[in-house]
Amino acid sequence: MTRASYSEAIRHALSTCMSKDKNIFCIGEDIGVYGGAFGVTRGMIEKFGSGRIIDSPLSEAGFVGVAIGAAMLGARPVVEIMFMDFITLAVDQLVNQSAKLRYVFGPQSKCPVVIRVACGAGRGYGPTHSQTFAPWFCQIPGIKVFAPSSVQDAHDLMRQAIYDDNPVVFLEHKQLYAKEGDLNTRLKGKPAGTRVLKKGSDISIVAYSLMTDESLSAAGILDADGISAEVLGMGILSPMDIVPVVESVKKTGRLLVAAEEHNNCGVAAEIACRVVEQAYDYLDAPICRLTLPDIPIPASPALEHEAMPDKKDIAEAAKRLVES
Repeated sequence: MTRASYSEAIRHALSTCMSKDKNIFCIGEDIGVYGGAFGVTRGMIEKFGSGRIIDSPLSEAGFVGVAIGAAMLGARPVVEIMFMDFITLAVDQLVNQSAKLRYVFGPQSKCPVVIRVACGAGRGYGPTHSQTFAPWFCQIPGIKVFAPSSVQDAHDLMRQAIYDDNPVVFLEHKQLYAKEGDLNTRLKGKPAGTRVLKKGSDISIVAYSLMTDESLSAAGILDADGISAEVLGMGILSPMDIVPVVESVKKTGRLLVAAEEHNNCGVAAEIACRVVEQAYDYLDAPICRLTLPDIPIPASPALEHEAMPDKKDIAEAAKRLVES
C-alpha cells in the first residue's frame, strides 16, 4: 500500500501494463516530452520511447482513427484526448466504427482501444473546455464508459479498460488529478461497477466522478444534522450496475442522484428510471436529480460555481427529501 495521486495511479497502471505487453502504446497531443496537458504521461517517453508514447498531430479524428485501425490489427492503444470537448471531432470514428466492429465482424475483429478524456468543470476553462459527455457515449451499444472517482479505482479501472476487447471511454475529471489516496497495486480481479462507500439508513445518494467526493462530504454534513445518508459511487456507467442502487433504495426509501451533467437525458435520469422500474413500491418520496442547468458551462468562476452542484447543494437537497 502506498500513497499516490489520481494521476500517478493512472500512470502506474499504464506503465505496468506497457512493461508487460509490447502491444500497448499511447497516442495523443503533447503526451511525450511535455508529459500530457495534465501530466499523466510525464516521464513515460523516457521509459518507453517515442515509438510507444506517440505525440500526434492536432487531429482527433486522425489519431483516434489510427488507434482503431491498430486495435483491429492486434494492438491495445490508449488515446489521450486533451479536453473531452475535443472528442466531438472523433465521434464518427468512435460511434460509427469502433462501437460497431465486433457486432459487424463477430470473431473476425475486436477493438480494444481506450479513450482517456480530461473532463469536467471547476477551473474556469469556459464552455468549450469544461464539458462531460458521459450520457452521449452511454447511449452507444458497443462502447463502455468508466468514470473512476478514487485513486484506487483510477488505477484498477485503467488496467481493466486496457485489457477489455471493446472500446472504453475513460473519464478523468480535471479536479481529481491532484487527489491523493491509498493505492494497492497488487489487488487482483475487477473492481465493482457500483459500490456502497458509506452506509446509511435515511436516504441513498448516488454519484460518479467528482460528485462522488462531493456526496461523501455532503453525507458528513447530514450526519451532523442527524440524517444518515448511504453513498454509492458508480465507477462504471456503461454497462450500468444498478443492483446495489436498487438494494440501497429498498432500505432507505429515498434517492438523490448527483451528477455533473446537464439535466436533460442524462445518466442521472437513467438511474432514476431504472430505480422506478425496479423499486417503485419502496420509494417514500419522489427521486431527486441534482445536475447542471441546461446551459453552456460559464467561464466566469462565480457563475461556474453557481452552476455546479457541491456538497452544500447535495446536503440541502437530501435534507429536503428526507423531511418531505
